[in-house]
Amino acid sequence: MNTLQEIFAGLKHNKLRTILTGLSVSWGIFILIVLLGAGNGLRNGVTSNFSSRATNTVQTGAGETSMPFQGLKSGRTLQYSEKELASVNANLKEAYSETGIIEKNATITYQSEYVAYQVVGCNPNYESIFNLKLEQGNGRFLNRLDLEANKKVVVIDKKIQDVVFKGKTALGEYVKIGSIMFQVIGVNTKKNRWGDGKAYIPFSTAQLIYNPDRKFRSIAMSVKGLETTALNEEFNDKLTHNMAQSLRFDPKDTQAMWIWNSQREYIETMKIFGGITIFVSIIGIFTLIAGIVGVSNIMLVSVKERTREFGIRKALGAPPAHILRSIIIESILITSIFGYVGMMLGVGLTELVNYFLMQSAAGNPDGMSVFKDPTVSLNYVLISTTILIVAGVIAGYLPARRAVRIKPIEAMREE
Repeated sequence: MNTLQEIFAGLKHNKLRTILTGLSVSWGIFILIVLLGAGNGLRNGVTSNFSSRATNTVQTGAGETSMPFQGLKSGRTLQYSEKELASVNANLKEAYSETGIIEKNATITYQSEYVAYQVVGCNPNYESIFNLKLEQGNGRFLNRLDLEANKKVVVIDKKIQDVVFKGKTALGEYVKIGSIMFQVIGVNTKKNRWGDGKAYIPFSTAQLIYNPDRKFRSIAMSVKGLETTALNEEFNDKLTHNMAQSLRFDPKDTQAMWIWNSQREYIETMKIFGGITIFVSIIGIFTLIAGIVGVSNIMLVSVKERTREFGIRKALGAPPAHILRSIIIESILITSIFGYVGMMLGVGLTELVNYFLMQSAAGNPDGMSVFKDPTVSLNYVLISTTILIVAGVIAGYLPARRAVRIKPIEAMREE
């Protein structure tokens, strides 16, 4: 207790020195927390946006040729058929759960309400491919029996239910799509990030209504085993060559078909944020080093200024170990207390920013946020604080050890 009283009395007497030492510690920890928190918050925000949809989805669409091929002229409009769908299943081992997609704009009518939305003809696989969400009490998605019987049933997005049914449940009700009546069997509650709501009808039914020639313009599928960008690029090339062989167009013709690969986008995005994390970590480390230098310099000056004090204390009978212990405890106290202050300020700032951004996202119809849960591992904080404490102890101990070895009369002569 006597040692602590001496230390606190010394700190109170040298307020400027104490504050400068503490600011070096707090600033280093604060900047490290803010930078790491910002990097984690960005990564978590993007990851949460990806988690709302499947990241292993590949979709391809037929376009129009821009190059002649094997005697066929350019400008041909391409369309897929059951042949291409079967070819994907047979020749691409990474692909599974394929579905053809028919998309048409149509008027959806219920009693006196009518609106124009996109109607999607698809197989039951569509639900898992695009990660639709049919919660308990909201019915079901399309099934195999609906396709085999060409049933006139429809699953609608919640947005359509809200607009057309005015707060009432749509399950079991009949709506007119174009001029044909469909029964609503399910409501998808997943928010559609692009465009308005959609209505989903059996692929076979859509073929009969819209495509009597059995042609369609898009195929979607889930993929597995594509863990790197290179593997995804290889899969895209195989898919292109497969479609080129079946539809007879030049594989180098970029306008003949398009491919959207969410797995590749996800991997590339995670690489970017991995780089950002490394970048902010490096900046944080250099900031921490600056804090170490600051603490070390101030402790060196502090010990130098107190050489006369050490001489007087030795003359009064204080053992050198007692003087060294007080210097070490003082360094530990300053770095620990101010390190905790810097940590709390850093965490508080990241949480405050997170709160305002989450409030902004809550008012966004898409519910998206680019910054979420800016948490920082406690290990980073403890390691950083420990490094500063050790640096302060070493910076104080070495000159103090030299100072206490000086004879009292020589120490009291120090300027």
